[in-house]
Amino acid sequence: MFRAAVRCRALVFDTAGLIGGNEVFKDRDTGSRWQQSTLKAISGPLKGAHLALYPFLLTTWSEWRKLYPDTLALKPLPGYAERLAVENRILNQGIVGMRGAAPEGAFSHDRRLHPKDTIVGLEAGGEAKAYPMSALQRTRVVNDTVGGRPVLVVHQPASDTTTAFVAEADANRLHFRAVDSEANKLIDLETHSTWNAYGVCLAGRMKGTRLKPLILEPEFWFAWSEFHPKTLLYGSRSAR
Repeated sequence: MFRAAVRCRALVFDTAGLIGGNEVFKDRDTGSRWQQSTLKAISGPLKGAHLALYPFLLTTWSEWRKLYPDTLALKPLPGYAERLAVENRILNQGIVGMRGAAPEGAFSHDRRLHPKDTIVGLEAGGEAKAYPMSALQRTRVVNDTVGGRPVLVVHQPASDTTTAFVAEADANRLHFRAVDSEANKLIDLETHSTWNAYGVCLAGRMKGTRLKPLILEPEFWFAWSEFHPKTLLYGSRSAR
């Protein structure tokens, strides 16, 4: 999810194809083409410009309604289900189907994971790191450092929801552990305050404090590693 405006100019986008298995958008105003994974204009009058990411949450409808009971919902356009079915058939064809036939060079597969393994990617302090969903489903809570910044990543298996935050408050580094198997509640080891999985302190010395959220990008491994060739990988000590 991104802010559809550049240089004080609102833009309208259409799908334009694939590069490296990653979607390319074309804005109607200038004809510039934008890479989804980098949110950067790769051709046209706006080449080199970047779109700003909006924080977003990928979760179940039931979990979303718990958080935002008065939420609005976007009604799908006619024919959406049919188009989605076609896209899913393409995805099921494997790497060639997802990547497309464009001559952008040979597929440079980072073999640390299977190409279609799902990850969430995080960028901080000029560094990129990927967290395999298979690892998050096991560990639930990850205390980490990315780009010199203390990071907390939380996965709630019941709603398949993953969130990330800067793991500090009042200029102090915090470390967390889950209170229950679903990681719905956490305790920080420094003050023993209780937090929810959305970075809000519910009880204890830090009550009312909110951790700064970080934006996670859900991707297939082949797409993330293609556009973040120097990415770190959680749970791996080996380089690309």
